[in-house]
Amino acid sequence: MFAFYLSYPFLFVFARLPFWMLYAISDIAYIVLYKWIGYRKKVVFQNLQNSFPNKTPSEIEAIAEKYYRFLCDLTLETFRKMTVSEAEIRKRCVYLTAPEEKKAAAEGRSMVLLMGHFGNWEWGGIPYMLDVGPQLYVVYKTLSNPWFEKWTLKLRTRFGIRLVKMENTLREVIARKGQQSTFTFIADQTPVPPAPLWLSFLHQDTPVFTGGEKIAMKMNYPVFFVSVRRIARGRYEVYSELISENPKTEEPHAITKRYFKMLEREIEANPEIWLWSHRRWKHKRPVD
Repeated sequence: MFAFYLSYPFLFVFARLPFWMLYAISDIAYIVLYKWIGYRKKVVFQNLQNSFPNKTPSEIEAIAEKYYRFLCDLTLETFRKMTVSEAEIRKRCVYLTAPEEKKAAAEGRSMVLLMGHFGNWEWGGIPYMLDVGPQLYVVYKTLSNPWFEKWTLKLRTRFGIRLVKMENTLREVIARKGQQSTFTFIADQTPVPPAPLWLSFLHQDTPVFTGGEKIAMKMNYPVFFVSVRRIARGRYEVYSELISENPKTEEPHAITKRYFKMLEREIEANPEIWLWSHRRWKHKRPVD
């Protein structure tokens, strides 16, 4: 905890640097991370090769290089979130609300949003809070490092966003029944075995969480897919799309399957802005 208070002033000063300077630093960081250190290079290339079996080695390498450039930008943009102003974020990150989402908000309905580690997911909730409403709750996994946990909580609760621990999700949702709320799940994380569901995702057997779907079906909250698309360096459009209007009428796992198909579509269109350095496929499907 002492390390947090000791380092926070330095992080704060760093986060106040103008964007042009941050991106100059990012360009240097890319060379160090990719060319010199080779941070998780084996994991990244293996993930890309398995996900895009029809691409040539040169195509895979081109995606990897773009990914590392984006990863450096993303890291520094996340630091910048500590000090970014409302006016600046409005210029750099715009929420494109689906018509069905506008309708649900106007009717006072609570909602469930399913996102992935795509684009700048750390910025994605801010324009929602600024321009869409209602109150946004983001479900998260507790981090093992207490310093990083404290810093992340402080960072993610800017602009009125609230966090809910994954293990407390159902309790928190029920407690807010009758209060218009939006619950966001970054749903492409890796569950601890045994996985509740396995799907074919990016040409691979993939264990997936189904928590967002279960909450939506239990409460009958409409579900939307959210993608944070990068349109230029440091500029994003947060795109939303209806997954299910009435989840209670859906077959089990239909919502989750639809979400992963939508995420797969986004990744195939812009592969360099998904989190390839994560060991997403470290678990193998059990043999019956």
